[in-house]
Amino acid sequence: MDINEMKEYIGQHNDEALLADGFEGALMGVGVIFDKSLAAYDMRKCIDILIERDGMSEEEAVEYFEFNVTGSYVGENTPIFVEVF
Repeated sequence: MDINEMKEYIGQHNDEALLADGFEGALMGVGVIFDKSLAAYDMRKCIDILIERDGMSEEEAVEYFEFNVTGSYVGENTPIFVEVF
């Protein structure tokens, strides 16, 4: 499934679901909490994107991600970020 198909699929489940700009390569699919479907992202891939795209060190990328991405709640349609084992 390409990124546009994934976005369309998420929109079919929740047309108000928010996406994390710049992290399309880390989009995994849909996460569900109670009756709410949300965009779900792979945390490790998000950090890798920051390292590769923005030239951050591992430490800088983790700090930036924790503060600016997972630390930003923008309402009930905020994406979820999954730490994959």
